[in-house]
Amino acid sequence: MRPSRRAPDELRAVSLERGVVKYAEGSCMVKFGDTHVLVTATLEERLPPWLKGQGRGWVTAEYGMLPRATLERTRREAASGKQGGRTVEIQRLIGRSLRAAVDLEALGERQITIDCDVIQADGGTRTAAITGAWVALADCIGWMKGRNMFKHSNPVLRDNIAAISCGIYNGTPVLDLDYAEDSEADTDANFVMTGDGRIIEVQGTAEKTPFSQDEFLKLMGLAQKGIARLVDLQKMAVA
Repeated sequence: MRPSRRAPDELRAVSLERGVVKYAEGSCMVKFGDTHVLVTATLEERLPPWLKGQGRGWVTAEYGMLPRATLERTRREAASGKQGGRTVEIQRLIGRSLRAAVDLEALGERQITIDCDVIQADGGTRTAAITGAWVALADCIGWMKGRNMFKHSNPVLRDNIAAISCGIYNGTPVLDLDYAEDSEADTDANFVMTGDGRIIEVQGTAEKTPFSQDEFLKLMGLAQKGIARLVDLQKMAVA
């Protein structure tokens, strides 16, 4: 039995609320159970210096957790003067995940910055952030289309992007781990996939006991099912 009493292939309650920030070109409040992440997408008429003059744009991301997003207060990274390794790794993951779905040439020499702020953490913050970030990104691109900022009618956002965690908990492959499961799991994995089921990234770690190929394939099957459901929710959110 899972601590949450969910079935092994059952997601937590998921919600994607768009348009929650007044000033951002795109925004989404994403909730995976008790994990809540505020995501904004900001359009900027500038690029990293190494991209200037190449005729294409860029999508990048920043990620952070509020001090009381967790059970005990964590010190703000700004107070220590540098970001932690986990933060850098997650924001790079978010950025490259979203870029996989964007026609950067169609975007033009502009940058979209995705800010993901974890308000409350109960496991799966990176997967929730990626799933909500796609909604904010879609809204930002829609905002641009409404102002005729693209030179042609080809899709700028080519597919959905969503992410989910899976793991082996008490010997059983399960979908969408909350903190109680994540902290005790034998195996912890994160899957990022497109709307049509292609893989962008897989992060998998044996926390205690090494896992077999058969177990990995079971986790993959759970992830495919979970991401298909998340993509349906994304499509409903932006419809």
